[in-house]
Amino acid sequence: MSIEYKHVLKQYPGVPVPAVDKVSLSIKEGELIVFLGPSGCGKTTLLKMTNRLYDPTSGTIEIDGIDISNMQPEILRRRIGYVIQQNGLFPHMRIEDNIAVVPRLLEWNEKVISDRIDELLEMVRLDPKSFRKRLPSQLSGGQQQRVGIARALAADPNILLMDEPFGAIDAITRLSLQDELLSIQRRTKKTILFVTHDVDEAFRLADQIVVMQSGKIVQYDTPYAIITNPANDFVSQLVGDRDIYRRMNLLKISDIIVVRDEDKGAFVSTNPVVHLTESVKDVFTRLVETRSKELIVVNQMNCRVGIINIETILDQMEEHGRNYAKS
Repeated sequence: MSIEYKHVLKQYPGVPVPAVDKVSLSIKEGELIVFLGPSGCGKTTLLKMTNRLYDPTSGTIEIDGIDISNMQPEILRRRIGYVIQQNGLFPHMRIEDNIAVVPRLLEWNEKVISDRIDELLEMVRLDPKSFRKRLPSQLSGGQQQRVGIARALAADPNILLMDEPFGAIDAITRLSLQDELLSIQRRTKKTILFVTHDVDEAFRLADQIVVMQSGKIVQYDTPYAIITNPANDFVSQLVGDRDIYRRMNLLKISDIIVVRDEDKGAFVSTNPVVHLTESVKDVFTRLVETRSKELIVVNQMNCRVGIINIETILDQMEEHGRNYAKS
C-alpha cells in the first residue's frame, strides 16, 4: 500500500515547537523507508500517526488514497503491523497465542491460524516445534524480537511499522535480525516504515531514507545519494565520512554494470559468479582477495549478462561521484 502525508502537523499542548512540522511525503507501495534522525526529531511521532496511535493536529495521512481519519483506529491497526523496541509480547501468553492475537480478533479459522503460526515462526527462523509452547521469558532478546516481527505479520498486513525494533539487541544479533528483515521484505514486498537513529542501520536497510531534524524533513533520498550529496551541514555531520569503500557498500552490481548485447549468454553452471544484487563492496573485495582478472555477472535465472572487474568498478564509482557532485 502507498502512503501519503499531506502537510501533517503535530502540536502538543503547552509545547511551543511542533513535534512534526507540516510534513509532506509520498511513499510507494513495497518500499522499505527508514526515518533517521536524533531523539526528538519527530520520527516516532510521525510513525505513530500512521496507525492513529496519535492523530495529527492538522493535515492528512492517506493510505492508498483513503484518509485514515475516516477509519476506526482499531480497524486500521489490525491492517498495519507494529513492532517496537521492547517487542510488546504478552508475558503470560505462550508464543503461539501471542502470534495469534490479531487473527483471532479477525475471527480466522483455528486451523488457518495454526498453519499461519508455523509459517511465520519458520519465516523468522524459529522452529515451531521448539518455540510454539514457550513463554516470552524463556526466549533470548533476539528471539523475542523475532516473535514480535512474526506477530506483526500474522494477519498479513500490507504495511509494517517498526520503531527502533533492534535498538536493545546486541550487535551480532542485530545484524542477524536486519538480514532477516531484508529477506522477509524481498519475499513479501510489504511497505515498511522503520525508525532508527543508527546511521549504519539506516544505510543497510533502506530503499529510501527520510532524514528529520526538529520535526521537518531535511532530505529524502536513496542511501547513496544522501552519503554522496547531503542536503546541508546537519545531514553531512549525521552521515559522517564519505569514503569510497563505504559508498561501494550502498551500490549493487546492477547499479554500475553496463550490459551489452554481445555479453548476454546462456545459463551459467560454474562458479564463481557475481549476481546483480550483490553489493559492489563485496565483489570488489572478492576480486582483490582472489586476484581474479574478472568475474561473470548473472541474473536471477543464472544467465550471463556481462562481466565485472576492478577497473570497471573504480571507473563507475568515479562516474557516480561526478554525477552526484553536479546534482
